Amino acid sequence: VQLQASGGGLMQAGDSLRLSCVASGQNFNGYVMGWFRQAPEKEREFIGSITWLGGNTVYRDFAKGRFTISRDYAENTVYLQMNSLKPEDTAVYYCAATHVIGRYEFWGQGTLVTVSS
Repeated sequence: VQLQASGGGLMQAGDSLRLSCVASGQNFNGYVMGWFRQAPEKEREFIGSITWLGGNTVYRDFAKGRFTISRDYAENTVYLQMNSLKPEDTAVYYCAATHVIGRYEFWGQGTLVTVSS
């Protein structure tokens, strides 16, 4: 399994940004695809997830209303749409995949998002 995250960059507060995660090497039916982030000197935190087959989403409270996770079957890609970016959204963003309960098995390399005020 390979997960290739991209789309990060230097943004201004209030901007919108969409991150992509291209998944390959596996039939992802039955998988849950997640997005995480790790801010400087902080632990990695879960943002939300989407089931590959049904498209059911789950979000942490801080992400509700501003972040949207979606997937595109044809492109084998999962997206993280982020709106109204804030400086505190500055972090390395990771996509991950799993088909077991309790942990994510596969991780992408991360993409850096920097939001200036």
